[in-house]
Amino acid sequence: MGDVTPFLWFDADAEAAIAFYTSLVPDSEVVTIGRYPVEIPGMGGKVMHAHFRLGGRDFLAMDAGPQFPFTEAVSMYVACADQAEVDRYWDALVGAGGQEQPCGWVKDRWGLSWQIIPDRLIELIRDEDPGRSHRAVQAMLTMHRIDIAAVEAAADGS
Repeated sequence: MGDVTPFLWFDADAEAAIAFYTSLVPDSEVVTIGRYPVEIPGMGGKVMHAHFRLGGRDFLAMDAGPQFPFTEAVSMYVACADQAEVDRYWDALVGAGGQEQPCGWVKDRWGLSWQIIPDRLIELIRDEDPGRSHRAVQAMLTMHRIDIAAVEAAADGS
């Protein structure tokens, strides 16, 4: 069986997105970028095929026009170890023209959705005590950026 690799279709700015993503996520790199021939009107020099790695995982991308924009149906899930990591990703994505969304989501300036989720939130949502779990979920539903201390306090009934 062949490899399964996510492929991202950008309108016209794949190279900038790839540069931003690989600078944001540790253990990332641009592997190759192939360009459309300059003779192609409107596409000459843009990314025809790019291979890059985010967090050691392979991705492919291209510039192909506005016909198929990103939707929230596909997102990048970032499991964060602590609040500092949540804040680093959140600040970078929003600071680069992204839009805050509810429940730990950010839509980057290219329209790709990212879930910036602390591991602790998942632990609290999966808590064996249904009341604790419910309170954690209710707290999360009021947030854009996830605040781990506030979710913990809500889960504990504080």
